[in-house]
Amino acid sequence: MIGRAEARDAGEILTLQRAAYVSEAQLYGDPFLAPLVEPPEQVRALFDDPSTVVLKAVEGTRVVGAVRARIQEETCLVGRLVVAPDLQGRGLGSALMKAVEAEVAGRARALLLFTGHLSQANLRLYRRLGYAEFRRERVSDHLVLVHLRKPLG
Repeated sequence: MIGRAEARDAGEILTLQRAAYVSEAQLYGDPFLAPLVEPPEQVRALFDDPSTVVLKAVEGTRVVGAVRARIQEETCLVGRLVVAPDLQGRGLGSALMKAVEAEVAGRARALLLFTGHLSQANLRLYRRLGYAEFRRERVSDHLVLVHLRKPLG
C-alpha cells in the first residue's frame, strides 16, 4: 500500500532511511552521508512545506519504504528513496517512484534526482524507469553524484 505520509510518520521514516543508507555508507566508506545524519526536525519540517510530497509504502503497520518529492517551478526534485533492507529487490522502489511520478504529474514537466556513482543498483533502477544521466558532480575524493532526469508528459 502506497500513500501520502503524514507528520506522525517522520520518526519511522527517519529510522527506515538510516537503515537503508547503511549499505551506501559502507559502499562509499562514509558514515556521515547526509541521509544518515539528517536531524529529526528537518524530516518533520518536510510536512509543513506545501511544495513537498512524502510518500510511504506500508506493509501491515510497518513503513517499509518512502520517497520525497519537492516541486520547484516546473521541476520535481526526487530524493531519499528508501526501502527496508530486508525487502529490497522486490519492486517497492519502482512502485514508489511510479507513485511519485503520478503524484506530481500535471504540476511538473520533469523529475530530477541523483545518486552516487558506485550505486549500481540505484542507477539500474532509475535507468529502467526512464531516467537519463545528464551530469556528474564530484563532491569529494570518494563520491561523484550522477544526476538523472526524466521528462513527464
